[in-house]
Amino acid sequence: MVDVTESAAPAAGRGPEATRTPPGDGDGPDGADVRAAHEAIPRRQQAREPAARTYARALPVVPVRARGLTVEGADGRRYLDCLSGAGTLALGHNHPVVLEAIRRVLDSGAPLHVPGLATPVEDAFVTELCRTLPPGLADRARVRFCDPAGTDAVEAAFGLVRAATGRTGMLAFTGAHHGRTGGALGASTGADDVRVARLPYPQDYRCPFGVGGERGAELAARWTESVLDDTKSGVPRPAGMILEPVQDEGGVIPAPDGWMRRMRQITAARSIPLIADEAQTGVGRTGRFWAVEHSGVAPDVMVLSKAIGGSLPLAVVVHRDDLDVPRFDGPSGTFRGNQLAMAAGTAILAHVRENDLARRAESLGARMLGRLRGLAGEFPCVGDVRGRGLMIGVELVRPEDPFPGGPTARPAAPELAAAVQRECLRRGLIVELGGRHACVVRLLPPLTITDEQVDAVLDRLADAVAAACPAHPSP
Repeated sequence: MVDVTESAAPAAGRGPEATRTPPGDGDGPDGADVRAAHEAIPRRQQAREPAARTYARALPVVPVRARGLTVEGADGRRYLDCLSGAGTLALGHNHPVVLEAIRRVLDSGAPLHVPGLATPVEDAFVTELCRTLPPGLADRARVRFCDPAGTDAVEAAFGLVRAATGRTGMLAFTGAHHGRTGGALGASTGADDVRVARLPYPQDYRCPFGVGGERGAELAARWTESVLDDTKSGVPRPAGMILEPVQDEGGVIPAPDGWMRRMRQITAARSIPLIADEAQTGVGRTGRFWAVEHSGVAPDVMVLSKAIGGSLPLAVVVHRDDLDVPRFDGPSGTFRGNQLAMAAGTAILAHVRENDLARRAESLGARMLGRLRGLAGEFPCVGDVRGRGLMIGVELVRPEDPFPGGPTARPAAPELAAAVQRECLRRGLIVELGGRHACVVRLLPPLTITDEQVDAVLDRLADAVAAACPAHPSP
């Protein structure tokens, strides 16, 4: 049997039993008792927690151990984890450089939490972060620590540009996801906030203009210019524009490089600060250290979270020095000084930079996209395969007449995507769903995934699609 995980994992293409813990590892009476105790955990969670437990509802796994790509559940099964803590685990679970960085802080006797105070740990983190920043921002960067979630950083970025410009409104894009707090939610799809004007985000498969390609991106850019320059558009000059270089929650939709450059030109010409939300796309995930580097764009503000904390909660706003105005005092949250997260983040940033893991993500991502696009030719239910680096989406559709939302798009099939997710889990593969209709299977493997593990992930996903598609024939 081929070992594709860090500790006795199953071979690619094998059934659920291939993911069981080997005999002798918890199979005795004591092991059975432990498993029985662990199996009660989901029942207690269901009884105690609200119904909106999205991950637990779709992924009924009780993790007890993890390393790299592999998660071991309380039931003794091992899974290949392509959720990666919703993108927080750039190096996978319990990477040695992260554990060592945390141990050094714990053993040093240093304070674990000192919000707003300078420490050697914070200084090391900021120094390493500045080494990685895109050209055009690195030499003029200011770094602000926020409360630890990406949504906190978005709120801080909004406060910053509003204070710097004296304006209040914001520009955001359809399909966006920037967080769950008031301002961040207002800039996300599904919110109803008159202070935020939502603009079309270009994409090929479900182009808002029905054309896709360069023409669709050009029309999206012209729409933005029209909204800003038409005095009767109802959109006053905004305080800033926020965008994701790849809309991950929105369905893994990479922004065209040319369109990104147009947004930079449009905002710069009108003195509108450009905010790049790199909470999910940063730290090598897309094949560049920061996703804006694909287009050569230097934003005025970057929102960073998830992977920069090395699996621990951490969020920062990086911005140009000319936005550093005295009248903006924030952020002032309590949890801005997590020393363990800063130490782990320093280790992650340095490891990704020194080992050029972004380039490896680009290479592996191209390989995965190529093979998955072969699936689209084999299974009519695979409508589109897209992504950048190790941020990949597979959109499931009902294989019937083309849908009028685009030149090739077909009706979304969220029930089929959910079936594929369940079949993946049966085969020991953890994936997430996303997109406007929850019909996109998302893959976010760690940057440390091996070639052999890539094959195992793709084999299991292909098997899951093959198993789920016959159960959902065309209407």
